[in-house]
Amino acid sequence: MSKKCAGFPLCAVAIALLGLAPSLRAGSIFLTGHDPDFHASVGGNGLGAQHINQAAINFVTDPTFNPFTIADHKFLFVESSISPPSGHIDGIAGIIASGYVQNVDFVKADASTLNAQLNLLGTTYDAIVVASDFGGILTQAELNILNARAADIKTFLNAGGGLYAMAEGNSGAGLTPGGGWFGYLPFISTGAQLNESEIGNTVTPFGNSLGLTVNDINGNASHNVFTGTTGGLSVVDRDSSSNILSLAGRGTVTDAGVAPLPSAAWTGIVLLAGLFACRRLRNAMS
Repeated sequence: MSKKCAGFPLCAVAIALLGLAPSLRAGSIFLTGHDPDFHASVGGNGLGAQHINQAAINFVTDPTFNPFTIADHKFLFVESSISPPSGHIDGIAGIIASGYVQNVDFVKADASTLNAQLNLLGTTYDAIVVASDFGGILTQAELNILNARAADIKTFLNAGGGLYAMAEGNSGAGLTPGGGWFGYLPFISTGAQLNESEIGNTVTPFGNSLGLTVNDINGNASHNVFTGTTGGLSVVDRDSSSNILSLAGRGTVTDAGVAPLPSAAWTGIVLLAGLFACRRLRNAMS
C-alpha cells in the first residue's frame, strides 16, 4: 500500500471528525444563589465575590466554546434602573469592582431597553449576565421580559452563547413578587428562597476546576438554593446543609435540561488527530 493510500483514510476520518467540531459549541450556563453583584463591592468578602463573578463570566464567555467572544463583543447585564431599596445596591457596582468596564466590557439593559438589546444576542453580545433580585436590583419587569424571550435565549445558548444569573427569590425588598425565577431557561431549575450567612460552604471538584476556592464562597450571604433535579448541570458549591448553591455546565439546551458535551479533552484529541492526519497526507503527497 502506498503512503498516499495509507494516509488518506486517516485524514478523511479526521476531517470528518473536525467537521463535527462546530457542533460541539453549545450553551454555557452558570446559576448561583450568591449575590456577588452586591458583595463584590459591599460586604465582608469582596474579593471572594469578585472571584465568583470572574469565574462565572470567564466560564460563559470562554472562546473555546463561545464563538461570539471576539474583541468587540460585550456581555449584556440585565438589571433595573430603579433607586435601590434598603439592603440593595445597583449591581453594576459589583460588576465594575470585579474588573469589568461599562460600555467596554458590558452594556446594561433594564425593562425599557431589554427587548431591543436581546435582539442583538450573538452580534453585539456574547453572553447575558442577570443581576440578583436581592443585593442587586433585578425586578419583575426585567424577569418577565427574560421569561417571555426564553425561546430566543435557548436559541442563543445553542449557538454557543453564555448565561450567568445570580440569586433570585424575591428576598429583601421583594422586587420579584410574581415569581418565575430563572424561568428564562426552558428546563426546570427551581430556585428556592433561602437567606443564610455563608459559613461552612463547600466547593466541589468541579467548582475548583473553575478556579473557585472555599474562601471565595464564604464570608458574605446567599439568597437561594437549587432544589429538585440539576437539569444536567454540575454542582459548583453547597451550603453547610449540602443544599446546592451554584450550578454550571455546557451542552445542548433542551426543554428537559442540558445535554452535556463531550469533554474538552476529547475535543482537543479530535482536533490534534485532524492536524496530525492532514500533515501525514501533505507529507505523503509531497
